[in-house]
Amino acid sequence: MSADKQYYELYRRSSVGTTLTDTLDQLISEQRLEPQLAMKIIANFDKAIADVIADKVKTRLTFKGHLDTYRFCDDVWTFIIKDINFKLDNTNPLQADKVRIVSCSSKKPGEA
Repeated sequence: MSADKQYYELYRRSSVGTTLTDTLDQLISEQRLEPQLAMKIIANFDKAIADVIADKVKTRLTFKGHLDTYRFCDDVWTFIIKDINFKLDNTNPLQADKVRIVSCSSKKPGEA
């Protein structure tokens, strides 16, 4: 992983991220893996998932709903939207009662 770029840890809470973390924890508890190596694996996961999403995901999504709450802290926006309707390219619309959207800058610190 490049030393000058940090990656967000958002995807660690996805099903793939939690499964990876659980597996690494089990390997550490069985003394089959050093904790330092597990941390490097997690850091590589953060980078890989961010790179794949940036390079491979091309689907457009539009949504409409009622903004309930928003906040900005540590360069991260969080929005809570209620009664939301999603529309993906060439698919039927989806609905949800409440959604939390977390938005992080893709720029390196200091970039304009």
